Amino acid sequence: MIETTETVLAVDRLRKVYNEGTDAAFTAIESVSFSVSRGEFVCVVGPSGAGKTTLLRAIAGLAAPSSGTVTFEGQVLHDVPAKLGLVFQDYSRSLYPWFTNGKNIALPLAARGVPKAERASRVSDALEAVGLGHVEKKYPWELSGGMQQRVAIARALSYRPELLLMDEPYASVDAQTRFDLEDLVLRVRRELGITVVLVTHDIDEAIYLGDRIVVLSGSPSTVREVVDVPLGSERSQVETRSSDEFLILRNNLLGLVMPVRP
Repeated sequence: MIETTETVLAVDRLRKVYNEGTDAAFTAIESVSFSVSRGEFVCVVGPSGAGKTTLLRAIAGLAAPSSGTVTFEGQVLHDVPAKLGLVFQDYSRSLYPWFTNGKNIALPLAARGVPKAERASRVSDALEAVGLGHVEKKYPWELSGGMQQRVAIARALSYRPELLLMDEPYASVDAQTRFDLEDLVLRVRRELGITVVLVTHDIDEAIYLGDRIVVLSGSPSTVREVVDVPLGSERSQVETRSSDEFLILRNNLLGLVMPVRP
């Protein structure tokens, strides 16, 4: 549920060309525009190769657009802002196995100059928020894949972000763990009041999580449609996914995402 109409993120006519000016030039994103309000959960879907990850990297300030702008809290992005949290698909590469989970979470805080006592408090709070207050002294390799991804989410939350960006964060876990993590993010989003943009290839996941869904065309991508998800703020893996409203949205989105075959 959107808390306010204040715009946190605005993507305006974003275009991204790789190897621009060479024979190997490739346009990944042609023109993408959408905005995200404070407290909103927006999902981005599209066919394979639609440039979803490229779009998220541009939104995060990790990849400079060829043209167009990304504005975060009124400022045009040129690098990664301090109030941004990132969660990627491959948790196994994002966590250092030789550091404890607590130290993995604390490392980026130390890099940002957060004092030691405050780092300890933030690590504890973030792990509690994802239900892992007991694993601070353990190592990532001692945890299941789902728990490791919870640690990765806790690390992003430790920044106390205004905006959380997630790039297919559940693609590497089993179905039951995926459902648990989806509900976890909905709960954390509700309790902490953060804004979330999540890229996913899973249409059902986008409907279950999102307030709105940005549907991208095939490459080079544009916005085909922005779909409202009027399912309310309280969602259940069983009741929500089996509702008539869910199934209608699913059919609509499949029609937008699936390529038309001759």
